[in-house]
Amino acid sequence: MWEFPRTRYADCNGSEASEETEISVNIGGVKHTLYGDVLNRYPETRLAELLNRVSDSAEDDLSALCDDYDDLKREFYFDRDPEAFKCILELYYYGEIHMKRGVCPMCFMKEMDYWGIDEDYLDECCRCSLNEVETELAEIAEKVKTILDDLDDDDDDARVSRSQRCQTFLWKLMEKPESSVAARVIAVVSFVFILLSSVVMCVGTIPELQVRDDEGHLTEHPTLEAIETACIIWFTVEYLLRLASSSSKLHFVFSFLNIIDFLAIMPFYVVLILTHLGTAMMELANVQQAVQALRIMRIARIFKLARHSSGLQTLTFALKSSLKELGLLLMYMSVGIFLFSALGYTMEQSHPETMFTSIPQSFWWAIITMTTVGYGDIYPKTTLGRCNAAVSFLCGVIAIALPIHPIINNFVIVYSKQRVLETAAKHEIELMALRAKEEAQECPEAERRAASAGGSSVWESAAVSTSQSDAFIPLLGETATVSKSQNAHKCNN
Repeated sequence: MWEFPRTRYADCNGSEASEETEISVNIGGVKHTLYGDVLNRYPETRLAELLNRVSDSAEDDLSALCDDYDDLKREFYFDRDPEAFKCILELYYYGEIHMKRGVCPMCFMKEMDYWGIDEDYLDECCRCSLNEVETELAEIAEKVKTILDDLDDDDDDARVSRSQRCQTFLWKLMEKPESSVAARVIAVVSFVFILLSSVVMCVGTIPELQVRDDEGHLTEHPTLEAIETACIIWFTVEYLLRLASSSSKLHFVFSFLNIIDFLAIMPFYVVLILTHLGTAMMELANVQQAVQALRIMRIARIFKLARHSSGLQTLTFALKSSLKELGLLLMYMSVGIFLFSALGYTMEQSHPETMFTSIPQSFWWAIITMTTVGYGDIYPKTTLGRCNAAVSFLCGVIAIALPIHPIINNFVIVYSKQRVLETAAKHEIELMALRAKEEAQECPEAERRAASAGGSSVWESAAVSTSQSDAFIPLLGETATVSKSQNAHKCNN
């Protein structure tokens, strides 16, 4: 039996004495003396279980709860992080746990799991850091899973039908520029067509390069129209091929970037139809105006560059994460515009040549003043009006400057996060390839041992391979599980 010293202490009223068990623990070289009344506040933890079993358990039973025991010093030894254990002790004294700054949240969660402490005891402020790390790891796992799915598609080509192989090949050709040289060439050609179409759209509005039709109206030069037609044909073929290669047609059609692609193509065909209808049906008097309005919609094709630019995608994500700050900026400017336009209209009414004829008309002056543009087309002529303009100018500078820093900070965070995720995903793939190579070298040895020892050794080697892969990519449990099952299956075969 194990015997531990008991400390006698008087009760608060001083009338009687009681005994309390105490244990000594050594956490990575740092010694602590813990008392039973403190540890028993949370009986489901490892330390409380160790305390309750020291008096009636053998040494073999307690070895499962600690790493070592010194009988002379009566001290339990734990090969754990002493700094993290100081945070663990806060639970017994304060009822909650706080992570120290600089501690990895995932490593700290492993410490809490070792000591038998539930995640709910972690304070809310520290749980936010844990959730951010878990989200980041989930994104890394998603990127790794996507790469593994592409590799699995290459391995499974022999087991799928010819139509599915063609669809997969076409999808990689149109959506994965990094998959092959041909896919990279198509991505470059698509990028060139987008730039060429945008340049042609701008150059076609120069009067010197336009020609007159039979009715005397200025139209685009035939050469520019031919180039525009070639670009639209390329965009149409590209869109149809991507639609045919997609696994979910409904999701493809309603995707944001695909909607932009459709809007870039649609005006050309609508203009073509309206032109023929206008030629055949003279009662359509506003066909020319409709054609001009639809031509303006060609500007949407410039957003197709976001498909080939990671920088534009990062900017989109940053703006999406800064919606609150952008809303504050819009609110500040709206309040200021309404306030100073009303004041400007009131102060300028006394001047006979006033430019502020109404408050809604004064909105334009307030906008260009608060945004520091100042076109000068509308300006105050009274002294009070000029003072109001000066105050509105200063308030506009402050209103714009206040939310700018959080927006820039969000962009830096999103950009850095994207770079880290890409680097981490590549690193995990390299580790998985190295691990697969090591296991491939171990498989022939396992087969030779299986041939000499019997059929049961095959299952033992598979179990060893599975247990070894548990330590591979510990932060990506789901991806590691898929990888280890595939590796074990290959070794068994």
